[in-house]
Amino acid sequence: MSTIVARRCFVSGRVQGVFYRASTRQKAIELGCAGYARNLPDGRVEVLIVGEPQSVQALIDWLWRGPPAAHVTAVEVRELELDQLDDVPVGFGTG
Repeated sequence: MSTIVARRCFVSGRVQGVFYRASTRQKAIELGCAGYARNLPDGRVEVLIVGEPQSVQALIDWLWRGPPAAHVTAVEVRELELDQLDDVPVGFGTG
Protein backbone atom coordinates (compact mmCIF):
# COMPACT_ATOMS: atom_id res chain seq x y z
CA MET A 1 0.00 0.00 0.00
CA SER A 2 1.40 3.37 -0.94
CA THR A 3 1.76 6.18 1.54
CA ILE A 4 -0.16 9.39 0.89
CA VAL A 5 1.23 12.69 2.15
CA ALA A 6 -0.12 16.24 2.19
CA ARG A 7 1.75 19.52 1.87
CA ARG A 8 0.50 23.10 1.90
CA CYS A 9 2.78 25.43 -0.04
CA PHE A 10 2.84 29.20 -0.25
CA VAL A 11 4.51 30.47 -3.42
CA SER A 12 5.81 34.04 -3.56
CA GLY A 13 7.04 36.18 -6.44
CA ARG A 14 5.39 37.00 -9.76
CA VAL A 15 2.89 34.14 -9.57
CA GLN A 16 -0.48 35.78 -10.23
CA GLY A 17 -1.62 36.69 -13.73
CA VAL A 18 0.99 34.41 -15.35
CA PHE A 19 -1.04 31.15 -15.64
CA TYR A 20 0.63 29.81 -12.49
CA ARG A 21 -2.50 28.09 -11.12
CA ALA A 22 -3.47 26.51 -14.45
CA SER A 23 0.09 25.33 -15.06
CA THR A 24 0.28 23.92 -11.53
CA ARG A 25 -2.97 22.03 -12.10
CA GLN A 26 -1.64 20.57 -15.36
CA LYS A 27 1.61 19.44 -13.71
CA ALA A 28 -0.26 18.01 -10.71
CA ILE A 29 -2.49 15.93 -12.97
CA GLU A 30 0.58 14.66 -14.86
CA LEU A 31 2.11 13.60 -11.53
CA GLY A 32 -1.11 12.08 -10.16
CA CYS A 33 -1.48 14.58 -7.31
CA ALA A 34 -4.73 15.95 -5.91
CA GLY A 35 -5.34 19.31 -4.27
CA TYR A 36 -5.74 22.88 -5.44
CA ALA A 37 -3.95 26.10 -6.32
CA ARG A 38 -5.56 29.40 -5.40
CA ASN A 39 -4.57 33.05 -5.38
CA LEU A 40 -4.20 34.77 -2.03
CA PRO A 41 -4.98 38.47 -1.46
CA ASP A 42 -1.32 39.18 -0.60
CA GLY A 43 -0.13 38.14 -4.09
CA ARG A 44 1.01 34.64 -3.20
CA VAL A 45 -0.44 31.38 -4.49
CA GLU A 46 -1.46 28.69 -2.01
CA VAL A 47 -1.02 25.13 -3.27
CA LEU A 48 -2.36 22.08 -1.45
CA ILE A 49 -0.78 18.86 -2.70
CA VAL A 50 -1.93 15.36 -1.74
CA GLY A 51 -0.35 12.26 -3.22
CA GLU A 52 2.49 9.78 -3.09
CA PRO A 53 5.66 11.26 -1.56
CA GLN A 54 7.77 11.22 -4.74
CA SER A 55 4.99 12.85 -6.79
CA VAL A 56 4.36 15.50 -4.13
CA GLN A 57 8.08 16.29 -3.99
CA ALA A 58 8.28 16.48 -7.79
CA LEU A 59 5.44 19.03 -7.81
CA ILE A 60 7.09 21.04 -5.00
CA ASP A 61 10.29 21.11 -7.05
CA TRP A 62 8.27 22.30 -10.07
CA LEU A 63 6.65 25.07 -7.98
CA TRP A 64 10.07 26.74 -7.80
CA ARG A 65 10.06 27.07 -11.62
CA GLY A 66 6.40 27.46 -12.56
CA PRO A 67 5.32 28.53 -16.04
CA PRO A 68 7.65 30.63 -18.25
CA ALA A 69 6.21 34.05 -17.26
CA ALA A 70 6.45 33.37 -13.51
CA HIS A 71 9.28 34.53 -11.29
CA VAL A 72 9.26 32.53 -8.05
CA THR A 73 11.16 34.01 -5.12
CA ALA A 74 10.10 31.61 -2.34
CA VAL A 75 8.18 28.39 -1.71
CA GLU A 76 7.19 27.81 1.92
CA VAL A 77 6.24 24.15 2.50
CA ARG A 78 4.23 22.96 5.49
CA GLU A 79 3.71 19.27 6.23
CA LEU A 80 0.13 18.28 7.00
CA GLU A 81 -1.41 15.15 8.40
CA LEU A 82 -4.33 13.89 6.30
CA ASP A 83 -6.62 14.17 9.33
CA GLN A 84 -5.89 17.93 9.41
CA LEU A 85 -7.78 18.32 6.12
CA ASP A 86 -11.53 18.88 6.14
CA ASP A 87 -11.76 16.69 3.06
CA VAL A 88 -9.06 14.76 1.23
CA PRO A 89 -9.25 16.25 -2.28
CA VAL A 90 -10.01 14.24 -5.37
CA GLY A 91 -8.63 15.81 -8.53
CA PHE A 92 -6.91 19.19 -8.67
CA GLY A 93 -8.76 22.50 -8.65
CA THR A 94 -7.85 26.13 -9.26
CA GLY A 95 -10.33 27.92 -7.05
